[in-house]
Amino acid sequence: MRKLVLLALFISLLAGCGFKLRGVMNLPYESIYVNGGGNPAVQAALENAILSGTKAQLAPSPDKAQVVVNILSASYDKIILSLGGTGRVREYQLIYRLAFSATYLGKPSIPPQQIELRRDMTYDDTQALAKEQEEALLNKSMQDDAIQQLLRRLKGAAATQPAQATP
Repeated sequence: MRKLVLLALFISLLAGCGFKLRGVMNLPYESIYVNGGGNPAVQAALENAILSGTKAQLAPSPDKAQVVVNILSASYDKIILSLGGTGRVREYQLIYRLAFSATYLGKPSIPPQQIELRRDMTYDDTQALAKEQEEALLNKSMQDDAIQQLLRRLKGAAATQPAQATP
């Protein structure tokens, strides 16, 4: 009985703070085409995000889509932030850059722009394998964050576009 009361109290506190699951992003587009621009991994990740996180459908070709998203480039960089007393690396900064543009019904909607994300990572060469896996997870996380930012920018650009019928 006490657990039930505590659970009810927790749920009411959680609901009272305004917490809500993200759910489906409401993009006002019916169809989106993703031009990967030679980045199949980014293209696949963006297509999966569109299919699983929005109500829009993927168009089979650019001429059948309301919106065409062009991935111009995607890159990972790693720079040294600090060195130890013996000259060994102690900390890296990981950088992910995603450049893209978008057109709405054949007209420029989002000019070419870049999303840049940075993460700091400590490094210990005695745990090289674990740090390699941590780096891969951070890179994947940055890619996912960049794709979510891209989708939010698409949603924001929709507010400035006139409502038109599907081509």
